[in-house]
Amino acid sequence: MQIYVPDPDRTGSERVRAHFRLAAKISFGFVALLWLIYSLSLWLDLEPDVSGIRPRQLDGLPGIFFAPLVHANFAHLVANSPPLLVLGTAMLFLYPNSALRVLPAVYLGTGVVVWLLGRGSVHFGASGLVYGLVAYVFVAGLLRRDRRAIAASLVVCFMYGSLAWGLVPTHIGVSWETHLAAALIGVAMAIALRRLDVLPPKRYVWEVEPAENDERESRPSSGSDEPDRN
Repeated sequence: MQIYVPDPDRTGSERVRAHFRLAAKISFGFVALLWLIYSLSLWLDLEPDVSGIRPRQLDGLPGIFFAPLVHANFAHLVANSPPLLVLGTAMLFLYPNSALRVLPAVYLGTGVVVWLLGRGSVHFGASGLVYGLVAYVFVAGLLRRDRRAIAASLVVCFMYGSLAWGLVPTHIGVSWETHLAAALIGVAMAIALRRLDVLPPKRYVWEVEPAENDERESRPSSGSDEPDRN
C-alpha cells in the first residue's frame, strides 16, 4: 500500500495552525464543562444516577442526552478528561467534516443502544465518547493512505490500546455495553466516511514538469508561423 504525503500548503499554513488551536480550544471547553458539571453536582449534592441511562425505562430516556456529562467520582472524571482532550483535538483537527457526523452519532447513538440493550443498571459517564473516538481515529488511519491519519492511528493504538479490556464484562460497575456500542459506532462511521476529509497529495517536481511542458507545447507560437492577413 502506497502512503502519500498531504499537500504542504494544506497542512503547514497559518490557517491550518489556527484550525488546530480552535480544535484544542473546543476540546478543552468540553472537558471544562464536564468539570463544571461535576463541581455543581458536588455543591448541590446531586447523585449522578439521576442523569444516567436506565435501560428500557421511560425515566431513563433523558439519560441518552445527559449521561455522558456526569461522572461517579473524581477518579472517574480524571480518567476520562485527558483522552477526551487528546482525541477530541485529533478528531476536530484531522477530520473536521467527519466530526460533524461522528460526534453526534457516538454521543446519541451509544445512548440509544444502551437504553435498548443494556443491563438493568444505571449507565453514565463520558467513556463512551472516548471509545467511539478511539475506534474512529484508529480505523480511519488503517483505511486511509494519508501519513497524518496513519500517524494518529498509531499514536492512539500506543496510548489507548489497553482500553480494549473495557469492551468485555471484566470489571464490576463498568458499563462495557457503553464502551462496545460506542466502539462499534466509531468503526462503522470510519468505514462509511473513509472518503471524507481526504487531503490532496503533495505534488513533486517530476510530477508537475511533464504536465507543464505538454501545456507549453500545445500553445500556438507567436512568430512568423502566423498566417498572412489581407
